This record gives sequence, C-alpha cells and structure tokens, in this order.
Amino acid sequence: MHQSTFHGVFPYLVSPVDDDGNVKTGVLADLVDHLIGKGVHGLTPLGSTGEFAYLSWDQRKSVVQTVIDAAAGRVPVVAGVAATTTAEAVFQAKAFEEMGADGILAILEAYFPVDDAGVEAYFRAVAEAVSSPVVLYTNPNFQRSDLSLPVIERLAEVPNIGYLKDASTNTGRLLSIMNRVGGKMEIFAASAHIPACVMLLGGVGWMAGPACLIPEASVRLYDLCRAGDWAEAMQFQRKLWAINQVFAKYSLAACIKGGLVMMGFDVGRPLAPQPTFSEQGQAEVYEILRGVGVLA
Repeated sequence: MHQSTFHGVFPYLVSPVDDDGNVKTGVLADLVDHLIGKGVHGLTPLGSTGEFAYLSWDQRKSVVQTVIDAAAGRVPVVAGVAATTTAEAVFQAKAFEEMGADGILAILEAYFPVDDAGVEAYFRAVAEAVSSPVVLYTNPNFQRSDLSLPVIERLAEVPNIGYLKDASTNTGRLLSIMNRVGGKMEIFAASAHIPACVMLLGGVGWMAGPACLIPEASVRLYDLCRAGDWAEAMQFQRKLWAINQVFAKYSLAACIKGGLVMMGFDVGRPLAPQPTFSEQGQAEVYEILRGVGVLA
C-alpha cells in the first residue's frame, strides 16, 4: 500500500468493458502504466468517468483489482464506492480496502431524496468501516441528495475523512468549504472547476476524467501552481480549458473513451444505454488533443 498523502493529479479512470461484459484488464493495465509514466500522482477507478452506475459488482471488483495490481504501489489508488444503501457501501469499502486500495472515494447514490441526517450517517458509516483515508465526493448535478456545508463540517471531524472532491461548478462554495474545514479536510477540484483557480484558493489537486487524456499537461499545470508561478499557470490553464469544456458538453465516459481510442487504447464504447460518441464530438476531441500535442 502506498503511504503518502493524497495530492496532485488523480485521473478518473474509464472502465474498459467488451461486448460480452468482460473487463478488458490488459487495456486497463496499459492505461495505468501510461498514466503513471506521464507523472500522475494517483489513480481513481470507479469515479463518474468509470461508469460505476452501469457496472455489476464483479465488474467493479475486476476494475479495482486490475488498477491496484498494475499500479503496484507506485502511486496511491483511491477506489470509488457508490451505493443506494449504507450496508452496500460499507461492504464495498471493506472489500476494496482488503484488495489493497489506498483510499476510498465515497459517493452517495439516491433514488429517493435523503435528508442531512441520512447523508451524514451514510458517509460516516463508510469511513468507520475502513482505516484508509476517505475522500468525500459531492456532485449536485448528478446526486439527488448532496452534502450540505453543515454536514461537510461535521464529517470533517471524522479522523480518516481527510479530503473532499467537489463537482458543483460553484467556486464560491469551494471557498466556503475551505473556510469551514481548513486544516481538517483538503479539497480536490473536479473538471467542472478551473483547476488553477482551485489551487490558488488552497486546493491540493484535482480528480477528473480529462486527466486520462492529458496527464502530462495536467501534471505540468499542477507543478506550476505548486511552485506559485500563477501567471504561467493561468496562461497554460487557458490553453487546457478546452478539454474541460468538451468534457462538460458530451457524455462523460463517451468523451474520454473516444479520446483514448484515438490515442490507441482499445477501451471500447460507453456502456448501454448511454449514447455513443458523436462524430462531431470525436472531431472536437481530436482537434483539442492535437492542439496540446497528444496527437500528431
């Protein structure tokens, strides 16, 4: 297990699955090697780009185990746990920790709305089920029951809840969170935020799907921010922002999978019933990847 604290660029990995439902473990392992070779600081299987909502438990286990094995301790692996019931989330978290995950990305799925007390109890139960660090994931665009500021503040008191990834698109909310939990919880940006701006506010990095396509550029941006070279960082950020925009415009997994196929990774299509990547989307991603030097 990797023992360092979490910071920097954590790509949200895609989940390559063939038409028969088998995880393409070789392709996924190759992607892990590629990303680590480009300098990423960690890996997150089963984030939103990983299509966790469309995978069976056996498929989820296969994805996480493949990433852990391929990473081989070189960078931390933070595995996504998502469920509609607390019992299922606890089960997943324990299983992934036993498999060797270095941390848990905790996600709440909800069919019916859940009040603040239920949301807090869910995340608290996941954290108490494991000894590894827990990253809270809040995404009000997809979740019926979001983490409110008071709940985040209370959860920051749980010893192993040390991080939060916010995908709200609301940078003011991020600053409010930092003001409330500074020193107790570190903040990761999502693709919905401008990473350099989040770093300027005090963030420690970003967890996002686009980093699968532009890992080297993402790491460079992080290094510029870490060095405090804000003028250069913002100039470079402007160049990279196009990938965030196209990611937001199209289906998440379809966009990243489409780009990876262009780069030679046979990750397959997004899982049904999600739409396949349109020709227009493919053309836009191709031009962006060519513009940042990923494709010739």
